[in-house]
Amino acid sequence: MHVQQKKWAIALGALMIVGGLTGCGVQEGTQSHDSTSYANHGGQQHVAGDVRELTAGVTVLPSFVKGLDPKVGQIYQIAAANADVLKSMPCYCGCGESVGHKSNLDCFIHEMKPNGQVVWDSHGTKCGTCLDIAAESAMLKQEGKSLKEIRQIIDSKYKDGYAAPTPTPMPS
Repeated sequence: MHVQQKKWAIALGALMIVGGLTGCGVQEGTQSHDSTSYANHGGQQHVAGDVRELTAGVTVLPSFVKGLDPKVGQIYQIAAANADVLKSMPCYCGCGESVGHKSNLDCFIHEMKPNGQVVWDSHGTKCGTCLDIAAESAMLKQEGKSLKEIRQIIDSKYKDGYAAPTPTPMPS
């Protein structure tokens, strides 16, 4: 195993302990799709209790992760680095129904703009299920699993005792 891979494996293993955060505690609400300028709100927008913040790119984390457990910020970095994986993974916290998420990626990133800017979503900061699915999916990808294999593992693990999954299409 390469040094970089070992570092990721150790970091991901440590992040799996994030289980201290349980459930999302999201409140029912409607998701806003208005085009409110982020610049007019200090770079932030509030949607159904979650904060969305625009940053210059995936290497610039949103301000809402500052002051939280550093593991949360690390998982946000992992989510950005593994966006291709997380967009194929459902979330089982109930965010599909409560805030209209379509995949686990939506818990962390609302939009990746063509110019490289990122609109981050704070939902993942308060949800252990979201954080765990992201960390597990990235770790499984690091182990060489295919998207379909990762999806089957996630679905099997979270199908019982969790909320309905987001409507995420099965990867081909």
